[in-house]
Amino acid sequence: MTNQVSQQVTICNKLGLHARAATKLAQLSQRFSSVITLELDGKQADASSIMALMLLAGGKGKTVNITAHGEDAEQALTEICQLISDKFDESE
Repeated sequence: MTNQVSQQVTICNKLGLHARAATKLAQLSQRFSSVITLELDGKQADASSIMALMLLAGGKGKTVNITAHGEDAEQALTEICQLISDKFDESE
């Protein structure tokens, strides 16, 4: 049985979802078998695609809805939310 979980999280790093942050998020997403999607302002992006993530134009303070669907959905959602909450491990 596959799970589907979702959670909203606010982008809190200074540069938002820029190239380096999008790369980290995509690389993390690719480690999971679940399909992970980010939604922002009515636009959706596959979390494993760097270009799709950057096209969301997620700036600081924007709230994104993250949905994970699959066997490891809960773990994927937890780790992705943690990455965003940790400001993509960037020193501001």
